[in-house]
Amino acid sequence: MESVTEIITSKQIRVIDINSEYVGIPRLVLMENAGKAVANAVRERFDKGKITILAGRGNNGGDAFVAARHLKGFDVQVMLLGSAEDIKTKEAKINWDRLKDTKVTLAEVRSPKDLDKTRIMDSDVIIDAIFGTGIRGKIREPEATAIDLINASNAFVISIDVPSGMNPDTGKGEKIAHPDLTITFHKMKRGLIGVPNVKVVDIGIPEEAELLAGPGDFQMLAPRNSESHKGDNGRILVIGGGAYVGAPALTALAALRAGADIVTVAAPSSVSDIIASFSPNLIISSLTSDVLVPDDIPIITELIAKHDVVVIGMGLGKSEPATRAVRAIVPLCKKVVIDADALSALEFPLQGAIITPHAGEFESLSNMHLPKDLKKRTETIKKFSKDSGAVVLLKGKIDIISDGERAKINKTGNPGMTVGGTGDVLAGIVGALYATNSAFEAALVGAFINGRAGDFAFNKYGFGLLATDVIDNIPKAMKP
Repeated sequence: MESVTEIITSKQIRVIDINSEYVGIPRLVLMENAGKAVANAVRERFDKGKITILAGRGNNGGDAFVAARHLKGFDVQVMLLGSAEDIKTKEAKINWDRLKDTKVTLAEVRSPKDLDKTRIMDSDVIIDAIFGTGIRGKIREPEATAIDLINASNAFVISIDVPSGMNPDTGKGEKIAHPDLTITFHKMKRGLIGVPNVKVVDIGIPEEAELLAGPGDFQMLAPRNSESHKGDNGRILVIGGGAYVGAPALTALAALRAGADIVTVAAPSSVSDIIASFSPNLIISSLTSDVLVPDDIPIITELIAKHDVVVIGMGLGKSEPATRAVRAIVPLCKKVVIDADALSALEFPLQGAIITPHAGEFESLSNMHLPKDLKKRTETIKKFSKDSGAVVLLKGKIDIISDGERAKINKTGNPGMTVGGTGDVLAGIVGALYATNSAFEAALVGAFINGRAGDFAFNKYGFGLLATDVIDNIPKAMKP
């Protein structure tokens, strides 16, 4: 087995696959490169012979179809497990159709009796492309019998990406192919650690596909349960207002548009009625004074217990009582998004916190200088995140998101979003996502959604866009 430097999970593989296309490398190109790598592995070991390909209907099978096309001079037969009309991806279907004009023999296997057992047993090479990294659930027929035949043969077996039947994250499975060689793509899969004869092959996935936030990152979010009840998808408490009125309302409305079930705004009594007038969808809890004060903490403590995530800071102002109250409130929160005026009140280290400063706020709260160079700037954010315990979402022309271990950037957004309120919208989106996801994923995908919604709004309104236009485009921006 080759030395392992980096390991990725099956979810990360799906993210990278989608984001590669997002940054300009089509999945069809990646499939071509993968198939060529498999064909090259065969040619390195054989110059003639009988090759049987057992292929599934997904992209793993698509890689094998490409390999078959590049194995001219060999006796190649592809046994598709299932019907060609059920091939799952357009890329795999394109490469299946390309084989129709070649000398490769094609067969559709709809049941175990359709498997040519004699052909399989007489093969010099078997390419196992039944299941890739996306395997789910119980192995059915004819796939189960096909795996048994692979394991019973004396052929040289090559598995594409992972041995069929193996869970790529655990290495386990009820029925697993036993190859002589596994060719896995891009990076080592966790389940392959300890498996003999694994070769990691570069298929041209660009660095940007892992560094840059993109639609693939939606794959990391928890799926919404169709049987969930009110509140199961997030109860968000927004603590803001006093010095300013609109900011907490924008945050709350953004959280609702991003999928939160219930949003409560805890606001000083001087502005609570005005905030309530923004929308009948908001629940308002009026506090005791004109600004947030320590005397409000008993009320807020009760509210925190009834909510999944607290989003704090929008429009609070920086009065001495508000600063003292924020410092007392933040440690009470299991999950908290800290923005705007609350940032100046922070004490480190933090737990369960996402902070969303712009560059000036970051330098002030961290006492660190932000380099202009993106790579150095990213390392600075990563170090601060690790030291502070907080996930950092640095807002800017290019957003930087880090949890101290990982760091990614986001390039969605536009100059029109310098209008007031877009940061409040971002905080609401992140808070909604944080209710059901990890802090890092919530911050990363939240930044992507906010900028993408802003881009949709800019396409219509240009520099006249408003923060409310960004909110209106959140549902559109959340579609992968």
